[in-house]
Amino acid sequence: MPKLLTLFFIIFYMLFQSEAQIRIYSNDFLSVSTGAEAASLSNSVVASSDNVYSTSVNPAGIINIKSKYEIAAVHSEYFAGIAKFDYIGAAYKINDSSSLAANIIRFGIDNIPNTLELIDENGNIDYDKISYFSTADWAFTLSYAKKSKTKGLSYGINTKIIFRNQGEFAKAYGFGFDLGIIYNRKNWTFGATLKDATSTFNAWFYNTEKLEDVFINTGNEIPENSLEITAPSIITGITRNFTISENISVKPEIDFNISFDGKKYVLISSDIINIDPSAGAELNYKNIIFFRAGIGDIAEIPDINGETTLNFRPNIGLGIKLFNFKLDYALTDIGDNSVALYSNIFSLSCNFNKIKKKNKPY
Repeated sequence: MPKLLTLFFIIFYMLFQSEAQIRIYSNDFLSVSTGAEAASLSNSVVASSDNVYSTSVNPAGIINIKSKYEIAAVHSEYFAGIAKFDYIGAAYKINDSSSLAANIIRFGIDNIPNTLELIDENGNIDYDKISYFSTADWAFTLSYAKKSKTKGLSYGINTKIIFRNQGEFAKAYGFGFDLGIIYNRKNWTFGATLKDATSTFNAWFYNTEKLEDVFINTGNEIPENSLEITAPSIITGITRNFTISENISVKPEIDFNISFDGKKYVLISSDIINIDPSAGAELNYKNIIFFRAGIGDIAEIPDINGETTLNFRPNIGLGIKLFNFKLDYALTDIGDNSVALYSNIFSLSCNFNKIKKKNKPY
């Protein structure tokens, strides 16, 4: 605890002694879908998520895990394999009214050539002096969820520790919190998450010795140690499960991602508020096979001629559940409809010590 308090004091000291900057897309890697299920639903799961992956969208969701223990792993590649996303997580149901979870996330690009020393002071090219480095964003999250005394209401909290590494050139250390709630009312479920509730702070440190000569020669400004702030945002959602027959059910959900950190390219945007809607639906057959589809990232994107084009990302996915294992797959941006390249995402989860029906939440 003393070390943690010391870290808080250091960060807040830097906040007042340096030019802290609010970044519109700071720590955006934490918005990447951690599971193929969420990705195929365009991340429209803030109300329906009830597994170990809930730590990334709504920490209150881990209260509804179906087993005593649940573990999961994800590997996905973005931008045609240039960037790689990896996740491993575990959840533990302490008792019928509380749960705990932890996960590790890495989003990075590896084997980037470093050509700073390619040309020597005499203008000679030496390819042997090319080295390689990685730029990677890491997040370590600890989550806790508990049922409220109010019937149908659960709440949760995420504690996030962030490490961002850009080779030997720059590093950042950060921390933040997320708060979430889930409320069940008759056949409806409402969910909300306050992301970066107290703002998330990243303290950046630059190795200027590696950059100074090149930056001076190219007329670029040498970066200084600084504090980066991720402003709070709110995600809300509503879902309901519809029974079609004894073996088939459908669960649609619509979410709204609301931010206040500057104008963005989203469907509803202004200098004060941005609203980014998304929607998804899951068809469940005998709780064994799951068909999913979603649409998100809806926005009007301007081109070089000043004309706007409606941009959106349709996604599809499939899930198979056998015994204690569940394998999910998602194909994002089908038809190459958005500015982002398509991605294939796989995730695998496993649960142990299934909880009896009498202890099933709500």
